Amino acid sequence: MPLKNDKIKQYRTIGHGLNPIVTVAGKGLSDNVLAELERALEDHELIKVKVAVVDRELRKALIEELCTRSKAQLVQEIGKIALIFREAQKPDPRKSNIR
Repeated sequence: MPLKNDKIKQYRTIGHGLNPIVTVAGKGLSDNVLAELERALEDHELIKVKVAVVDRELRKALIEELCTRSKAQLVQEIGKIALIFREAQKPDPRKSNIR
């Protein structure tokens, strides 16, 4: 279900102060990157991902694939940084960025 505009604004505000947790580089979406992404989303729900790819079209495709494979929603994309959200199965209020 797509995020509503008020949630997108709220998550953008929260995301402004976050640092990237996961970096996708030359090897693309390897199993290790996907495992780290899953862990980060389950712990924090709202995370920044740095996609260190120069080609803009390839970067957009990687972000789209990243969201699809992790079942996350893209909140915002600025340059090489993507802010993504996925609700945790068992949210931990001590780790979550949105609680």
